[in-house]
Amino acid sequence: MSVNTESPSSLDADAVVVGYHSGGDAPEPASGAHDVDTAFSGGLAQTLSLLGASGTPEEVHTLASLGAVKAPVVVAVGLGPAPAEGPVDSDILSRAAGAALRSLASRPEGAGRVVLALPADTAAEAGAVALGAQLGLYGFDRYRTGDREKAPATLVVASSAADAGDAVERAAVLAEAVTLTRDLVNTAPADLVPEDLASAAQEIAQQAGLRIEVLDERALSEGGYGGLTGVGQGSANPPRLVRLAHTHPEATKTVAFVGKGITFDSGGLSLKPAGSMDWMKSDMAGAASVLAAMRAIATLGLKVNAVGYLAVAENMPSGTAQRPSDVLTIYGGRTVEVLNTDAEGRLVMADALVRAQEDAPDLVVDIATLTGAQLVALGTRVFAVMSNDDEVRGEIVSAAGEAGEASWPMPLPEELRAGLDSSVADIANVAGERWGGMLSAGVFLKEFIEDGVKWAHLDIAGPSFNQGGPHGYTPKGGTGAGTRTLVRIAEEYAR
Repeated sequence: MSVNTESPSSLDADAVVVGYHSGGDAPEPASGAHDVDTAFSGGLAQTLSLLGASGTPEEVHTLASLGAVKAPVVVAVGLGPAPAEGPVDSDILSRAAGAALRSLASRPEGAGRVVLALPADTAAEAGAVALGAQLGLYGFDRYRTGDREKAPATLVVASSAADAGDAVERAAVLAEAVTLTRDLVNTAPADLVPEDLASAAQEIAQQAGLRIEVLDERALSEGGYGGLTGVGQGSANPPRLVRLAHTHPEATKTVAFVGKGITFDSGGLSLKPAGSMDWMKSDMAGAASVLAAMRAIATLGLKVNAVGYLAVAENMPSGTAQRPSDVLTIYGGRTVEVLNTDAEGRLVMADALVRAQEDAPDLVVDIATLTGAQLVALGTRVFAVMSNDDEVRGEIVSAAGEAGEASWPMPLPEELRAGLDSSVADIANVAGERWGGMLSAGVFLKEFIEDGVKWAHLDIAGPSFNQGGPHGYTPKGGTGAGTRTLVRIAEEYAR
């Protein structure tokens, strides 16, 4: 990945990517495309119109340059209507770049050397183009046989904006983080049991200069981590709690991230139906996003103290599995009656949340594929944000938007707490009624947050795993949802 200020039409490349807006009688070339349009003698819009181009966002058309530019192929991608004023929306740019690069990467020879002549008049635009292009190139071939190796892609962002180079470098770090999350989520659960995920964290910590501590099943039992040990006791693969730490000598703030890491969720004795189980390798997406974000925070050298907790277990049915009506003692002493073993994520998260508060953070953010109710409420592309502080909730939603991720603020209604009352323990892990399941799960987690501690909960159950077709820079399978939001939060606290 590099930045080049020369004319896109004059650069040696296998393809050049341009953007166009919808409007009028014909598509309108976007900023960055005018040089290529001139090379086509002003006929680029007419050619696209003949191809049926409308300018719809992420619409892709490929045409032969026939020598008009040095690159043999021009890929034109829709950007929607031209903004009345100001730059093109960053997420529209990222998704357009991703769609174009997905198209090129699907060729037998791969994408090759690509010049990105999309709008990049500002550093922010250049970074958005670079991020989307790299994410669009993603592929997961670990389990495919045969000779599928393609030449690595070379990406050139055409921009003369000041600080474009810095923005592109930051985009590369973010893309690597999202790629890590996707790779971990897409890995078969037999190849990523709790010990494997903890080992991956150790390797990444060593590479990134993060401090790491791993508690195994014995340490968890002796330490009183009843949620992790209870959920993990049904599996032959015991649980782990991983703590990662990044410190900076100039830091004045500390943020703590807590990720749910259920490496496979069968539902336990409250067994899931088969149709709901085949994608449960993704139930560790929250932990993966915390691990990836911590690496990015260290790589960027952010002036913030950040700690990340991965609450890792495998939820399986067996003769040793926890039973409905068992009572667990969470780290710190509170007791939970387990009424449904498929509501296991909140149990391991409770342990980790209590432990994270011992680091005296200015903010605690947990991220989890916590409830199927999240999909019912917000669908597959928007994650929920809940908090014990309205201002914090707004800050997290804003950070997600700035990171290019879709989120929505949700409440934590006090009346839902009564539904979690237990006749034998301090609290039950599920409510007696089905309504508001996403919110009652958040209310459960809130019970383990001390008064005065600022906390937010991100439910990414739907957005973390794309079961449909690819779109924009989002592939089928693991998406990396939430990773960029966590990094953005750390950047804000670093400021």
